[in-house]
Amino acid sequence: MSDSVLIAEAGRTTGSAESRRIRREDRIPAVVYGQGMEPLSISVNRRDLRLALSGAAGMNTILDLTVDGDVYPAIVKEVQRHPVRRTVAHVDFIQIDLSEEITVSVPVRLEGEAKQVAMNNGLVDQQMMEIQVRTTPRNIPDELVIDINDMTVDTVISVADVDLPSGVTAVSAEDQTVVTVVTLRVAAEEPAAEEGEGEGEEGDAEASDESSDGGSDDSGDSDAD
Repeated sequence: MSDSVLIAEAGRTTGSAESRRIRREDRIPAVVYGQGMEPLSISVNRRDLRLALSGAAGMNTILDLTVDGDVYPAIVKEVQRHPVRRTVAHVDFIQIDLSEEITVSVPVRLEGEAKQVAMNNGLVDQQMMEIQVRTTPRNIPDELVIDINDMTVDTVISVADVDLPSGVTAVSAEDQTVVTVVTLRVAAEEPAAEEGEGEGEEGDAEASDESSDGGSDDSGDSDAD
């Protein structure tokens, strides 16, 4: 996992008015903190942050956060978004020690095709999109891949069933369900007897029409007389 350089500006004052001013300049208010340092209020360019996190590691990218010439090895701890526009409104960075384990959330990706599930009117249901793990920063996996080719309608994959790389341990509860199957109900076909009943009703209706036609003929003869 390679590091991404992210240049930050220090010296911003806290407060809503200052944060709004920074956002108008297409910058994002942020803070960096960690063991052995005082929290430092900073701001980062919105585009630079997007590019720094655009690699395979995503939010778990190790950043060389550079502030006034000082470099802080850091990762994104928390992102706050605008409640309506969903744009990034604030970022928390945490300084890390590359030799110490940290806890992060790693995305889960399903791979393959669950043919047996589909043949039995089922759908694969992914209940966990991320799994929390603990490892050293440079050992963080980009994603956790689960092969669903052999899944059946009875398959339940829990955290304990997920293969983790060497040196990575799960923090999420081992009995938590990651992937399961939802079975779809198929509407029952109407009994054939009902079709027969319908045909009988049509037959009765035709007989009734014939009877009515005969009555009309008799009446017509009477009128002629």
